Amino acid sequence: MGVGSILAGLKVTQTLSEKVTPMTPQEGFAANLTTSVLVTIASRFGMPVSTTHVSSGAIFGIGLKHGKGTIKWKTVLEMIFAWIITLPVAALLAYLIFWGIN
Repeated sequence: MGVGSILAGLKVTQTLSEKVTPMTPQEGFAANLTTSVLVTIASRFGMPVSTTHVSSGAIFGIGLKHGKGTIKWKTVLEMIFAWIITLPVAALLAYLIFWGIN
């Protein structure tokens, strides 16, 4: 995870902060505060949540506040597609690595 953050963390941050919907600094703060609160609550109850997914949802909410036309839906759909693909690809990769080790 650390290597992934080093290699792609800036790109993820730029996508969320600039390529989903325009935001004022106050709206960005509100999205980050929402993310912090929800991830903290989920952690308290042992719920596995993705900070990036929660943050993305908060940013979508900011975009919806301005109207559906302000959201860059192509970027949103690319993100959703990547999320859908990630789970089965990670499962297959973990299986193959485990099989290779044994």
